[in-house]
Amino acid sequence: MYDFHGATDHSPERRAFIVDTLESAFADLMASDPSAFRVKFRKMAANPFAFYRGSAALFYADVADMPDPWSDERTSRVWIQGDLHAENFGTYMDSTGRLVFDVNDFDEAYLGHFTWDVLRLVASIALLGWQKALSDDDIGTLVARCVRSYADQVRQFATEGGDSEFSLKLDNTDGTVHDVLQNARLHSRAAMLTSMTERHGYDRRFSEGPRVRRLSDEERDKVLAAYEGYLHTIPEDLRFDPRNYSVKDVVGSGGFGIGSAGLPAYSLLIEGLSEAWDNDVVLSVKQGNVAAPSRVVTDEHIMASFEHHGHRTAVSQRALQAHADPLLGHTEIDGAGFVVTEVSPYTNDLDWNRLTEPSEIAPVLDYLGRATAKAHCVSDSHADSTLVGWETEEAVLAVLDGREDEFTRWCTDFAHAYASQTRADHSLFVDAFRNNAIRGVRSSRA
Repeated sequence: MYDFHGATDHSPERRAFIVDTLESAFADLMASDPSAFRVKFRKMAANPFAFYRGSAALFYADVADMPDPWSDERTSRVWIQGDLHAENFGTYMDSTGRLVFDVNDFDEAYLGHFTWDVLRLVASIALLGWQKALSDDDIGTLVARCVRSYADQVRQFATEGGDSEFSLKLDNTDGTVHDVLQNARLHSRAAMLTSMTERHGYDRRFSEGPRVRRLSDEERDKVLAAYEGYLHTIPEDLRFDPRNYSVKDVVGSGGFGIGSAGLPAYSLLIEGLSEAWDNDVVLSVKQGNVAAPSRVVTDEHIMASFEHHGHRTAVSQRALQAHADPLLGHTEIDGAGFVVTEVSPYTNDLDWNRLTEPSEIAPVLDYLGRATAKAHCVSDSHADSTLVGWETEEAVLAVLDGREDEFTRWCTDFAHAYASQTRADHSLFVDAFRNNAIRGVRSSRA
């Protein structure tokens, strides 16, 4: 059990715990593609924040049995993003055509303590602050600001409602977040398609490249059959005319982010809403991973509610977004679950490299806290009521009401302590990895 009131642990026992946790979490994927995991681990070795991003399983192993005074029967069963760190926020265009700044990346989404999202977020803020050489006092002030904005937004939803209508968009943001939204407006589907495809006669197909793999006839047929199955998972009220789903090209791709190593993936090019040249749509078909929180949540009813991890990812994203991608769905290939999403031209991630001073960072953290509250509180309106049968905002407010300052101190103390532990863990991980202590990714000599 992690003790954030204790001293930072640099011990050989902690090193062994890190190795055991990573091996347990990624054993199957490492066995299927060890080279992809060597790449993943080398990316994680770059700095403590990169390590933190790639080691969500370790975070949950630490916090699962940690005393949580804010957890009760309801607040321990909230839809959570599951890997909520400061770089998992950005823009997308929702199903109403509005550009929104919000939580993104739902690969690890599940049900669990609402505090797990908040704690993972604030520890990431503390890590970023340390890497920017901010003082502990400044980091504490920034973390507290984010936590208070979360609590304030929960209270607003509980007392005034409106969680389904609330979003951070062009007309209610300013500063850095407003600029991120404005820059997203400059993106275009035409430019994205030009970067990914090429002309073949009067039609498009994916361009050749290092991340593109042409499929055999057998594999292509298998993917197209899975695509037909996916079409039936789109809610009826969100379905387009069948002609809009006709497939123009399909290729193999792969997971190239820190969290996607070893996961098979495909890209499909489909007609889109019209036959116009610039209206083609790119779909990502990616194998769902085992959600990190699911490794520590023991309620069998939760996982039994999902057909597979592709289904779980799609259902979770619909729960956590008020107006989710109308192309969101899921399918199966060779018995494995895959999640299907549109590759949107309107994504624009928050660039933390441009934020250096506390005065620049603080307003952004207000928005991150409110976006987190919105994701938690909107979820009870768009998800299976047998899993969460109550208003999340009312449940969370009931445990925070009158104790917001105490909650803020609790989160801030954790942020400082866990950021320190993560810096130590990063060093222990690098030592273990470079000395071939992690089975399954041991590299051959040059």
